[in-house]
Amino acid sequence: MSDRELLEGLNVSRETIERLEKFEEVLLKWNPRINLVSKNSLADLWQRHIVDSVQVFTCVKDSGKSWVDIGSGGGFPGIVVGIMAAEYSPKTKVTLIESDQRKSAFLRTAARECGVPVTVLNQRIEQAEPQGAQILSARAVADLDALLEFSERHLAEDGMAVFPKGASWKKEVDKAAERWRFDVEQITSLTETEAVILKIKGVTRA
Repeated sequence: MSDRELLEGLNVSRETIERLEKFEEVLLKWNPRINLVSKNSLADLWQRHIVDSVQVFTCVKDSGKSWVDIGSGGGFPGIVVGIMAAEYSPKTKVTLIESDQRKSAFLRTAARECGVPVTVLNQRIEQAEPQGAQILSARAVADLDALLEFSERHLAEDGMAVFPKGASWKKEVDKAAERWRFDVEQITSLTETEAVILKIKGVTRA
């Protein structure tokens, strides 16, 4: 299945696809300078990064009033979430937390060029003001145990975390369960059969 067919299957509109294409353009311009994504993945940018991030947004039925993406880096899924929310959940406030100053500058530029109103916080995740997010996302930032530590700080009591994870996700869940109690639902990834998106609620210390 082509990237376009995957996006159509996720009911992504032409206008939103155009914004995603604009984001691709900005990322390709910046990537040689600050290495936002690996060179090896550029040839498969849409499936590996963009479509993969779109499904993080579409797996959430209600984005609520606030969506916070931590360790946003190259904008996956944060900028993609901002692009999707601009059309499908315009009342949702999208905030990206990124400690690297150059990557934060990229994120602000990408948001402006794509015409999406996201807030970028150039801070360390553990030092940023607790966000009380209804939805918390992170992609390729840390293992699940560390992500739940961040969730404890930034997720609202009734909020939900959405974390894409690779083939070793079961080991991460088992390790995290040694320190944390949480409810987890796994959704098989559209872009990689052994990968999942973990939807997590009720995070408390064991």
